Amino acid sequence: MDDFVYQAGRLHGEGVDLEGLAAAVGTPTYVYSRKTFLDHHRKLQEAFAPLDPLLCFSVKSCGNIHIARLLVQAGAGLDVVSGGELHRARLAGCPADRIVYAGVGKTDAEIEQALRYGEAGDAGGSIAYFNVESEPEFENIARHAARLGVPAAAALRVNPDVDPQTHRYTATGKRETKFGVDLERAVAFFERYGRDPHLRLDALHLHLGSPIFSAQPYVQALHRALHLIDDLEQRGFPIRALDIGGGFGADYETGRSPAAIEYAHEIVPLLEPRVKRGLRVILEPGRSIAANAGVLLTRVQYVKESGDKRFLICDAGVQTLLRPALYDAFHFIWPVQVAAGFVPERRLEDMELPGLVACDVVGPICESSDFLGKNRRLPPREARRSALRLLRRGLRHGHGLAVQRPPPARRGAGQRRGGCSDPSSRDVRRSDAW
Repeated sequence: MDDFVYQAGRLHGEGVDLEGLAAAVGTPTYVYSRKTFLDHHRKLQEAFAPLDPLLCFSVKSCGNIHIARLLVQAGAGLDVVSGGELHRARLAGCPADRIVYAGVGKTDAEIEQALRYGEAGDAGGSIAYFNVESEPEFENIARHAARLGVPAAAALRVNPDVDPQTHRYTATGKRETKFGVDLERAVAFFERYGRDPHLRLDALHLHLGSPIFSAQPYVQALHRALHLIDDLEQRGFPIRALDIGGGFGADYETGRSPAAIEYAHEIVPLLEPRVKRGLRVILEPGRSIAANAGVLLTRVQYVKESGDKRFLICDAGVQTLLRPALYDAFHFIWPVQVAAGFVPERRLEDMELPGLVACDVVGPICESSDFLGKNRRLPPREARRSALRLLRRGLRHGHGLAVQRPPPARRGAGQRRGGCSDPSSRDVRRSDAW
């Protein structure tokens, strides 16, 4: 669910007329709903409440520091994958003990940045956990921790070899991916590094991919992870935390994704007995919080006929939203203002209202990969050059994968804010200011 609805044929976000907003701030622009972000976070909290988990919002899904701060103030932690995202976490006011750091290629500078994160007044020095992907990475983090005299903790990312049934580029839990350590190597990893005096190894990390539209891949992976935990504990390596990652689906099409409570229904019974024995559970939701909490507004500049094709050429494109070109991802596209009979009751890839016209919705960049949607059936008034576009649903990575970000706006802020070209620079605070 979200808070973007049509009123008298005009799209509104939390009661704000989005056509009027686009006229005021220009296009392309992202518009976020504070209420939707908080509602999605609350539903996850409630669904997994029996586990009392640390919910670490995945910053890569939407790196805006104000949204991160909003969720941190609601009790969330943050999942980061770069020094730039760690910088955003600091600007958002996230405590060190609510940050987990994933990613296969952490640099020396980023490792030191994470180890020193708490020096500015947080409890402790280092972040909560480094999610470690390999033996060389563990050795490097431990070396820096020893050099700085900062105790730190690591979670070994294990690869359970589970197929999440998602896009091949975002499937990260299978044996042939670059992520994690195979289950067969995990025991040897703990035997070698499990007693390191500088980098405490007492947790496991899983991340299967995204989006995952069923709880079954999680169930399969958790059975394997829990068996490994039992084996490790028998060998004298107690596991204090289990990070099960993220990847829960979002409703790109109406009714496509299970609700948070449906994932929890399968996952909670597996982990609740362990939690009662002291295991800490960490989740890394991103898409399931951010995806339907924002829209991208873009305006049609030209309508072009070429053979049997009709192209709607917009001011947003691959430079604004990379996901369609990179993943062939679907985002619902519809006019902000529609005539009677064209208000969509459901959001589908193949809309079935009478009178629709097939169009390719494309951007201004000189590449054939520059498209937002192909063969989309849209209301006929879309042929008008001045028609306003709405790219809806599933903005996960929309902001994060933008080559050059548009100026986003946010409901309730009362001001426009600009994009950010370098999330690790001192310009982040200024460029994301409301």
